[in-house]
Amino acid sequence: MKLKWRILYLLARCYWRIFKPLTLGVKLMLIEDDAIWLVQHSYQPGWFLPGGGVKRNEMLETAVRREAEEELGADLQDLQLFSVYTNASEYKNDHIVVFVSKTFTVGQTDKAEISAVQKFPLRQLPADVSRGTRRRIEEFVNGRTQAEVGVW
Repeated sequence: MKLKWRILYLLARCYWRIFKPLTLGVKLMLIEDDAIWLVQHSYQPGWFLPGGGVKRNEMLETAVRREAEEELGADLQDLQLFSVYTNASEYKNDHIVVFVSKTFTVGQTDKAEISAVQKFPLRQLPADVSRGTRRRIEEFVNGRTQAEVGVW
């Protein structure tokens, strides 16, 4: 992990603990041939769904397309709402909107924020995939057919 990004992440966690902000983020499940694309961040260990924060006055669809481009160089053709979650860990009130895309192209990654990008079979995820990511993928594999609201 890059030291600069790790330090910035730790400072953000201190900020969240003191101010307990309300945040809104997007995540994306890129599904291709019974496999899913995951990312490793330069500031945090493990594998995650690509995504990030929604900017002020930004539409959710715009945010998820921007994050896909920034983190994977991905161009999304289709996009479907999967579910909405609340995450109260790390001392913030975080809301995460998860989308699914099955038609896309992947290009160059953002080398500063993303240290690795890899496609994994849906039923053979790496051991160090984040818990929330693993749960979302299991929900998809188990056939969730409509959007729901839940805990990350």
